[in-house]
Amino acid sequence: MAAIFSTSAMLHSFIFASSRKSSTPLTTTTSRFRAKMSSSAVTVTSLESTPIVLGFGGVAVDLLATVAAFPNPDDKIRSTSLKVQGGGNAGNALTCAARLGLNARLISKVANDAQGRGILEELEADSVDVSFSVVSEEGNSPFTYVIVDNQTKTRTCIHTPGSPPMIPNDISNSTLLAALAGVKLVYFDVRLPQTALVVAHEANRRRIPILVDAERPREGLDDLLNLSDYVVCSAKLPETWTGAPSVPGALISMLLRLPKVKFVIVTLGADGCIMLERSIGAENDRAEEMDVDDLLEQLKRKADSSTADPTCISSDVKRLQAKGIGVVCGKLLFGTAEKIPQSELVDTTGAGDAFIGAVLYSICTNKPPEQMLPFAAQVAAISCRALGARAGLPCLTDPRLIPFSQ
Repeated sequence: MAAIFSTSAMLHSFIFASSRKSSTPLTTTTSRFRAKMSSSAVTVTSLESTPIVLGFGGVAVDLLATVAAFPNPDDKIRSTSLKVQGGGNAGNALTCAARLGLNARLISKVANDAQGRGILEELEADSVDVSFSVVSEEGNSPFTYVIVDNQTKTRTCIHTPGSPPMIPNDISNSTLLAALAGVKLVYFDVRLPQTALVVAHEANRRRIPILVDAERPREGLDDLLNLSDYVVCSAKLPETWTGAPSVPGALISMLLRLPKVKFVIVTLGADGCIMLERSIGAENDRAEEMDVDDLLEQLKRKADSSTADPTCISSDVKRLQAKGIGVVCGKLLFGTAEKIPQSELVDTTGAGDAFIGAVLYSICTNKPPEQMLPFAAQVAAISCRALGARAGLPCLTDPRLIPFSQ
């Protein structure tokens, strides 16, 4: 179940939250802050038999205000609604994975204030294990002001990081090893980079695959990408990171620069997504060579524009070439997004996190890419029908997911 915080109490706590000293791992569930619960989360009958995913990264409180239209400078406007709920890339993605049925663990850091306790309780209510997270007895927990424009259905985020930041000494070696025990996949959102690298190197030593959410260039991104097995990027990141003139060419460049990576996905919002999957095998020498930009245009033309549901068009294994960059053997896939009726579209906050949560689930349950991309697109589309990053996250039993879950 997702938790809804008392808006007045939460806003009050931002101004009057007390500060203490020291920083300790969370070893027991929090019980000093009781949140009201809303919506139902998936019930996992046997966590022991369920794939375990470990997430590391950011959590926050999101204060979401909807407005009729985004204000101009010096405007004074009123919100049409206000909602307070958990946020942060890692928190959102792991909540999504847990609702879909994975055994989800999360390492992050909050302060021992009302919003920090609320963050952890909301995650626990969604069956996310936060016992490896760290609670600081001083400072403040992260929070984000989110302004949702009802006219354009876009959102603007103003984030305040948590303090003090997480450092490697916050997690003991024994805690880290316990957090990684039995884990099938580790996810990073490239927050808290110094400690993230410690966790990533240990996961690498234990041969646990890593997925990195490359939302934008951040401190530690290059190091984490070099340790990763899977990468999911925002629309602008591939070209920014590689300097390539097109997204398909940038994906070729990324696989050439990152020999450990099995696939890269770039999400394009309403325009769907593109995935490049590396192929390793003797048949690669006989594969047809083709320009990757031309191939993408062919795949787009094959997409069925008459359906509103997400679909996926995949190429055969080819020697994919990008001029001035190089050649990679692999498959190119183009995934469409659901065409959400304007009357049903509420808020795109966290849609990318929902997509990643569904990708985490798909990897852990061995879904092929041709099933993974439409499934993830549908999960993201469902999340856009409610305000905030978590309110609309579906359970695996949601009827809207059944056609994509087979």
